[in-house]
Amino acid sequence: MQVLRSLWFVGWVALLFGACQSPMNVPSSSSPAVSASIPHAPRPDVPQQARWQIQYTGDLKLDLDVEVFNLDLFDTSPEDIALLHQRGVFVMCYFNAGAYEDWRSDAHLFPTDVLGAAMAGWSGERWLDIRRVDLLTPIMEARLDLARAKGCDGVDPDNVNGYVNETGFSLTAADQQRYNIWLATAAHQRGLFIGLKNDGEQSEALAPYFDWALNESCFFYDECDSLQPFLRSGKPVFVIEYHLEPESFCETANRMNINALHKRRDLDAYRVDCREWSH
Repeated sequence: MQVLRSLWFVGWVALLFGACQSPMNVPSSSSPAVSASIPHAPRPDVPQQARWQIQYTGDLKLDLDVEVFNLDLFDTSPEDIALLHQRGVFVMCYFNAGAYEDWRSDAHLFPTDVLGAAMAGWSGERWLDIRRVDLLTPIMEARLDLARAKGCDGVDPDNVNGYVNETGFSLTAADQQRYNIWLATAAHQRGLFIGLKNDGEQSEALAPYFDWALNESCFFYDECDSLQPFLRSGKPVFVIEYHLEPESFCETANRMNINALHKRRDLDAYRVDCREWSH
């Protein structure tokens, strides 16, 4: 296992540096300059094929035999992350990069100017005006610093596709690309890996900047082909399905080399991993 992980790391670094030779030009007068140079401090690598878990609620079950674990940045202790690292598990840390959550410890730091429409079905959450990178920079950079301090290997920023939602702002695809690339650069500058969450429409443009893709319900919505830019680049793709039963998507997921899970919406300890699934 250690030899395989080392080989994956060498290949992974090569892919990252190769992908960054052709950066996308998305200049903005309201956001910091974006660089395609993404140096990494030594971190565990995330394998393209992985058994994994994502859990945000309930008592954490950290003894699972998995290669990747996705946990909430604010709710997870450094001790739990260190425990996973002892087994060589890659730890992704979730935070909301595109919406405000009124229960977070840093909620008071968000200026009212960046708070938009309420997110339907998610109490206490409001879309953010991601055009105002000048106002969001200190908040998001502090979250990335927290991820680094806790020992997270990478981050899973959520709601980075506001431009296709009713946010209360006139966001464009270019606005979203600019913000997402800024996030990726800020993470990489801290030696953190970063995944692209649900923004499949922009996978082609953003795959060079991100280290994996994570999608919710792409089999249910028949949009998994949008993740092909990551798969073609040899980058991991993780999918969570809530509505379909494993027999409806696991075989296809394995054939596509997608790391897919069946989960409940509350993201508790329950999981069916397609890598372990059989008829």
